[in-house]
Amino acid sequence: MAKTDFNDRMLSLGLARVSEAAALASASLIGRGDEKAADQAAVNAMRDQLNLLDIRGTVVIGEGERDEAPMLYIGEEVGGGHGGDTAPEVDIALDPLEGTTLTAKDMPNALTVIAMAPRHSLLHAPDVYMDKLAIGPGYRPGVVTMDMDPAERVNALAAAKGCSTHDITVCVLERPRHEAMIEELRTTDCAIRLITDGDVAGVIHCAEAQKTGIDMYMGSGGAPEGVLAAAALKCMGGQMWGRLTFRDDDERGRAAKAGITNLDRVYTRDDMVTSDVIFAATGVTDGSILPGIRREPGYLTAETILMRSKTGSVRRMTYRNPT
Repeated sequence: MAKTDFNDRMLSLGLARVSEAAALASASLIGRGDEKAADQAAVNAMRDQLNLLDIRGTVVIGEGERDEAPMLYIGEEVGGGHGGDTAPEVDIALDPLEGTTLTAKDMPNALTVIAMAPRHSLLHAPDVYMDKLAIGPGYRPGVVTMDMDPAERVNALAAAKGCSTHDITVCVLERPRHEAMIEELRTTDCAIRLITDGDVAGVIHCAEAQKTGIDMYMGSGGAPEGVLAAAALKCMGGQMWGRLTFRDDDERGRAAKAGITNLDRVYTRDDMVTSDVIFAATGVTDGSILPGIRREPGYLTAETILMRSKTGSVRRMTYRNPT
């Protein structure tokens, strides 16, 4: 029999269950100071739920290479459809717990995150850094670019938005490598929202600027997380660019292993996610995108955001799980 085409509508609810399961599994470890245990609980639950879906899935963004991660490693086959050829072949990008430190310390914006798209449509990004730039929807293409200096980006976005640079807020991952960029941004009088971890959430913030107050994201973070963020922006609207950065020959070798030959390429959102995609994220700790897991008498309550790029639909779903 011929394989089944990617049906994002039929698969979307199942993907939400995968994200929810990972968040609920990590709930008992919020604030307990054990990052590894929280991450492992989320990994186990996410993998179990993925294997209930009628898909032939391949993890392209996961917990690491096979020799680094026992489960949900890059290249691992998941899903319950591998016994036949009728299930759709899909790429899967995931972060079972985006913000392990945030979870361990009970800090804001820890999420479980997963995206699914037809096979060979998600960028197989190596585990290196990616210089990222993102803005929300409603702007002409290329209003800001990777070639601009940080201050130029703020000025260009303020002009496009019709406001003062004082009214622009930029989200930046707080790292020593960003100190010079932050210093330059300060010269524009823009506001800077510094985050300690979780740059997938940082990029998503741009898509809901009226809710989050964040207009732009910039700075370097993990390349795999860049693909997940691009999947979210493809569903919500917005522009994103990424360029891989390398600290040594080992990291360049990782790119070569992933099939990347042009090391200087600037990837657009649609280069990183070339087809329709579905995206789900569940809040673990409270954040500006989603509330965290809530304990009620006899229940744990989780909230999930579920999005489809094909229709532009964004659903927020609340799930109560008896304890």
